Amino acid sequence: MKYVPPKFSKLSEMASIDVGRLTEDEARAILEGIRWPKGPACPHCGSVKVTRIQAKSVKVRDGVIQCNDCHGQFTVTVGTIMHRSHITLRQWVQAFYSMCSHKKGVSALQLQRNLGLHSYRSAWFLAHRIRAAMNEDSLSNKLNGVVECDETYVGGKPREGGREGNFDHRRKAHTGRGTRKVPVMVLVERNGNAISRPIVRVDAKHLHSVIRKNVDRQSTIMTDEWKGYNGIGKFYFGGHHSVKHCMGEYVNGEASTNTAESYFALLKRGVQGVFHHVSKHHLPRYCKEFEFRWNHRKVNDGTRAEHAIMGAEGKRLTYKKAVC
Repeated sequence: MKYVPPKFSKLSEMASIDVGRLTEDEARAILEGIRWPKGPACPHCGSVKVTRIQAKSVKVRDGVIQCNDCHGQFTVTVGTIMHRSHITLRQWVQAFYSMCSHKKGVSALQLQRNLGLHSYRSAWFLAHRIRAAMNEDSLSNKLNGVVECDETYVGGKPREGGREGNFDHRRKAHTGRGTRKVPVMVLVERNGNAISRPIVRVDAKHLHSVIRKNVDRQSTIMTDEWKGYNGIGKFYFGGHHSVKHCMGEYVNGEASTNTAESYFALLKRGVQGVFHHVSKHHLPRYCKEFEFRWNHRKVNDGTRAEHAIMGAEGKRLTYKKAVC
C-alpha cells in the first residue's frame, strides 16, 4: 500500500482559536506535513518506502508507519524532541503555537492550564523541550553588517539591607556591574538576527571572545562606552563605534545600541512579568527562546511555530538532563 500524504491545515493559515480546537488526527497530520512534506522517511534507515499500519485493534497505536526496507516501525514523534512523550500530539501543537506566538513568553503554569495537563512538572518539561527545539546554534551563520553589542543582568531585585546571593546580610546589595545577577550578552544585526547568551564576566576577555566567535570580520561593531569593548575594532573592517550613556548620549551619528536595548526590553519583561524567576542553570534555554522569536519576528505566529517544529528533529532532552 503506497503512502499518500494527508491533506492538512498549515499552522501558518490558522488562528490561535483554530489551533485550540484541533483533534488528535488533525494534529498528527500537521506534524507529518511539517516534518515530511514529501512523505515520511524512516528515521532508522532513511528509506521512503513505507506503509501505514491501520489501527484495527488496541494493540496498534494510531499513526504507526512501517518501513518496507528495515521493517522498523515509527511515528511522527520518533527521532524528535517529542519522542516517548505521553503528552498528546494536539497538546504538543498547541504548546508550540503558544510559545511561538507570545512575544514575552508563556509560563509553565499557564501552559498547564491551557493544555489541561495534570502536573506542573509535565508543563515545565514540555516547555524546556520546545526551547531545545528552538535552539538553532548548529544552523546559524555569523552576524554581519552593523552589529550592536550590549550586556545586561538578569535576576531578582536585590533586597535592601538583606541577602543577595551569598552576601552577608550586613553588607549592602550592589547594583549595576557590581551585582550578583547573571550577565547576559546580546549581539544584534540591525534589521537582522540576534545571538544572546549568559557570560561569566563582562570583561574584555569574555566580551571579545563572544563577539569574535559570532560576528563576521567585515562587520561594524556598535557598543556603549564600557571599557571591556576597547580594542575590539582592530579585528573588524568597519571598526568600532560607541555611545556614551553615562553622559546622556544614546545616538552618536550612526552609533547606537538601541536595537540591542529593544531585545533586552523583551527579555526582561518576560523574566519579570511572565516567568518571575529564572535559575542560572536554565537561563541559556530561555535566552535561546527569545532569540528564536526575535529571529523569526517577520513571519506570522503559525509560520514561526512551523519553524520551531522543524527544529525538533534530531534532538533529545531527557527529564534527568533537564533538571541536572
